[in-house]
Amino acid sequence: MENTHLDIYFAGGCFWGVEKYFEEVKGVVKTDVGYANGKSENPSYEDVCRRNTGHAEAVHVVYDSSIINLEFLLDLYFDVIDPFAVNAQGNDIGVQYRTGIYYVNLNDEAIIKNYIENLQKKYNDKIAVEVKPLENYYIAEEYHQKYLDKNPGGYCHIGEKLFEKAKNAIVDKSKYSLPSYNYLKENLSSEQFNVTQNNATEPPFNNEYFNNYDKGIYVDITTGEPLFLSTDKFESGCGWPSFSKPIDPNVINNKVDKSFGMLRTEVRSRVGDAHLGHVFDDGIKELGGKRYCINSASLKFIPKDEMKAEGYEYLLTYVK
Repeated sequence: MENTHLDIYFAGGCFWGVEKYFEEVKGVVKTDVGYANGKSENPSYEDVCRRNTGHAEAVHVVYDSSIINLEFLLDLYFDVIDPFAVNAQGNDIGVQYRTGIYYVNLNDEAIIKNYIENLQKKYNDKIAVEVKPLENYYIAEEYHQKYLDKNPGGYCHIGEKLFEKAKNAIVDKSKYSLPSYNYLKENLSSEQFNVTQNNATEPPFNNEYFNNYDKGIYVDITTGEPLFLSTDKFESGCGWPSFSKPIDPNVINNKVDKSFGMLRTEVRSRVGDAHLGHVFDDGIKELGGKRYCINSASLKFIPKDEMKAEGYEYLLTYVK
C-alpha cells in the first residue's frame, strides 16, 4: 500500500505561530518544531539565538498527499510570511528567523522553484525565501512543541484571522486556471463577460440563480474554482444570490470599491480575478452577519448529483 504521508519543512519566523498555523490545516497529520540547516549539532534554543549557529527556526510538516498537495501548502505558507524580508519576520530579527523551504523529496525542488518563479512575476521586489534540501534538523526543546496550544494567548506574530483561514482552507487553487481573454470572450455570454471582466451588474430578480435553492456548489464561471455552497445560501430579498460565507475564505479577495459615489467592498475570485459582487454587513446575525451579494453571471451551479462527475467529489461532504 502506497505511503501517502510526505514531509516538508517551513521556516517563517518564530516557529510557535507557524506550527499552530499548519496544525490547523486539513490534511496535515503531524507537526513539530526544530532547528534546520545550521552549522552545529544538537543546538539548544539559547545556542540558536545567541551563538550564531546558522540554524533557522523551522516547522516539520507531515501531510497526507491523498488529501492535499505541496502547492496547497505553499499557498498557505506564502499567505503567512513576508517573502521579501531578509533574516526577519514581524518583530523577530535574526538569521534564525529567515524564511526557507527545505525539502527531503527530490521531486519537491522543481515544484517549489516553479511556484516561486511564477509568484515572482507579480512583484518587483525579489522574493528572499531560500529553497534548499534539508541538510539537518534537530527537534527543539519540549516546551516549544505545540507552544500555543499549551499557552493560549502566548506570543505570536501571526494574526488570529490567518489561523481561521488555514483551518477552513479546503480548495486547492492549483487545480484551476484562468483561460485566455479571447477564450472568455468567445465562450461566455455577453452578460457573463461584462460582469466578470468589466465589473458590470446584472439586473435583480432577473438572473439565473437568485431563487435557486437546489443542493450543490457554485463555482467561478471563468475557472471552475469552487466559491460557495448551497448550504450557505439564503433569501435576502435583494434579487441576487446571497451567501453567508464563501466555501473557503481563501477563494475570494476583497477590494475597496468607491464607484458610483459609494464606499463598498467588492468581492473577486482568487484564480480568475473575476468580479463577483459585493459583501455587506447586513446578513443573518446567527450566520455571521455577512451577506455576499453575488451576480449569477459570475457563477456556474453544479448540482450535488453531478459533483463527482465534474471533479468536485472532495466537496460532497460539505453539501448538507
